[in-house]
Amino acid sequence: MSVDFNLIGSRIKATRKTAGKTQEWLAEQIDVSVGYISQLERGITKISLETLAEICSVLDGDMAYLVSGSAKSRDDYMQDEIAQKIPLLSERDKKIVSDLIDLMVDNK
Repeated sequence: MSVDFNLIGSRIKATRKTAGKTQEWLAEQIDVSVGYISQLERGITKISLETLAEICSVLDGDMAYLVSGSAKSRDDYMQDEIAQKIPLLSERDKKIVSDLIDLMVDNK
């Protein structure tokens, strides 16, 4: 499995913007340059776990989300993972998955 630093950077940017913060603010909080933040957000520079943890701390972000796109702290994180995989299935396999879900729901 390869690490997609472009996606991680995009998620950092989205988290920062959702928090209403600028690159300048974030750079100041974790004591790096604005250029470095820009490079991280564009996926040009590989981020270290330490820097990622600092960013999560100051932005109140979820590291699992920034790395993988799904946040295990959310109640519905599995829903996102399943939804991402469904388009990869054949129509026949989608029907099987749907039938399995129906069986599971009916047995509750």
